[in-house]
Amino acid sequence: MSLFLKRITERARADKKTIVLPESTDIRTIKATAMILEQGFANVVLVGEEDKINTLKGDLDISGAQIINPLTSDKFEDYANSFYEMRKSKGVTLEQARETMKNPLYWGVMMVKKGEADGMVAGAINSTANTLRPALQILKTAPHVKLVSAFFIMCVPDCEFGQNGTFLYADSGLVENPNAEELSEIAVCSAATFENLVEAQPKVAMLSYSSYGSAKSELVDKVIEATKLAKAKAPDVLIDGELQVDAAIVPEIAKSKAAASPLKGEANVLVFPDLNVGNIAYKLTQRLAKAEAYGPITQGIAKPVNDLSRGCSAEDIVGVVAITAVQAQGIKG
Repeated sequence: MSLFLKRITERARADKKTIVLPESTDIRTIKATAMILEQGFANVVLVGEEDKINTLKGDLDISGAQIINPLTSDKFEDYANSFYEMRKSKGVTLEQARETMKNPLYWGVMMVKKGEADGMVAGAINSTANTLRPALQILKTAPHVKLVSAFFIMCVPDCEFGQNGTFLYADSGLVENPNAEELSEIAVCSAATFENLVEAQPKVAMLSYSSYGSAKSELVDKVIEATKLAKAKAPDVLIDGELQVDAAIVPEIAKSKAAASPLKGEANVLVFPDLNVGNIAYKLTQRLAKAEAYGPITQGIAKPVNDLSRGCSAEDIVGVVAITAVQAQGIKG
């Protein structure tokens, strides 16, 4: 476990939040629940049928978890009515709302909306679209946020760059081809996320294959414009671009390629021009540098709902739950 995740777990334990895990038919979720409860850093709600969950768990101790079956819950009609009121303008009928609330993902997000849970983690057996759709329909975006995006926290061993080897990569999991406005939103949101999770000053690099006009193209122009917009939106945040990645994170290279950059080659938040680049970069860093990769974690939703990789392990779920709990600590109201 990295120092980053140890610190996140400590913070989660200091102010315990309740996290919903709706994929109770998957043994990884049950194993993760047992580990979370043993470590004592979050309360867990499992959504599903108690008999089936108890059969699946075997000898695992999940006695500290709350198990809720939407079909037998006395809150079913309240949840269905709430969803109907939210979506009736979109043509949703009350009967359709009742059917929707039978879905564990929608039930879990509605728990978060109602304040009966602080966050949700899913995606081990559901697609990203199916996991995030309920969050966007029920919770919507956070105040002053126009775009939901995704990031990875990368912890690179024996690395003198970034924040002691820790970086935030965005967007590496959700927004395919952001325009300049969207890219600026990703940058500003990522800076706030880094400060919250890593507890250090964000130093944001808007990445390109060009540094300070060394190349000319529409691709470069997008990053230049995004940098201007991001600086205007967050004048107190250290944001610079367009920069090649070596000029962004290596001080010696920064001196020759971007001597005027206020980042001075010390960037710890890397904003990629599109999802191709972001996804490739995080996987290369993970495999070649043997980095620990935590994500994709979403940012910009009113309350935290996070998506897992369908290839995740129980340990991965534990880590994302800890991060989700700390994200929930930062929610005001």
